[in-house]
Amino acid sequence: MSAATEALTRSVEDYLKVIYELAPEGRAAATSQIAHALELSPASVSGMVKRLSEQGLLEHAPYKGVQLTEPGRRAALRMVRRHRIIESYLVAFLGYSWDTVHDEAERLEHAVTDELIERMSAALGNPGFDPHGDPIPDADGAIAELTCTPLSEVATGTRVEIRRVRDGSADLLRYLASRELRPGVEIEVLEREPFHGPITLRADGREQVLGHEVAEQLLCLPAEDA
Repeated sequence: MSAATEALTRSVEDYLKVIYELAPEGRAAATSQIAHALELSPASVSGMVKRLSEQGLLEHAPYKGVQLTEPGRRAALRMVRRHRIIESYLVAFLGYSWDTVHDEAERLEHAVTDELIERMSAALGNPGFDPHGDPIPDADGAIAELTCTPLSEVATGTRVEIRRVRDGSADLLRYLASRELRPGVEIEVLEREPFHGPITLRADGREQVLGHEVAEQLLCLPAEDA
């Protein structure tokens, strides 16, 4: 993946990665979404989108949003791989908690070499998912996307396994850790209140109540499939 992306600047890499995360699987991202994610003005984003379109990394249709071209997607996945491998390494070997690794990985992903990333991956056993359950692209850019269901939509009496946390904000991750709700934990939904009310569940033998908004962020698979 690296040959076509060596000349990209840090800013370009950030744009491509954010667009991939906002609109994976070929969907389109709105410039307003990109501006919010990068904390930039819409005018700045519009200018960069035009530039990246001219470079063949994006396709931009007015009023329809922005999509990655194949070269743009390859470059984005390279950065996604770097970010998620670094997060995994920091948690596994350097004692970071899952709520503190994102900002550190953001700084390191532009500085490390592809060789170092591959050595980190090998030391980790070439993982398929990072500490938040996000899939890690392989060295060739292939990525395994699971079709998961938010816990907020899981029927009463169903057993599921948490596979991914959709919102990676540090406050939410700390809250989930305090409730021992992480990828790999099995849950049984015991009761659901109507009208987006709270959900009562059992996890590791412990009953607890979770709000609907938090439950929306926990992506699950049926326990037998997981």
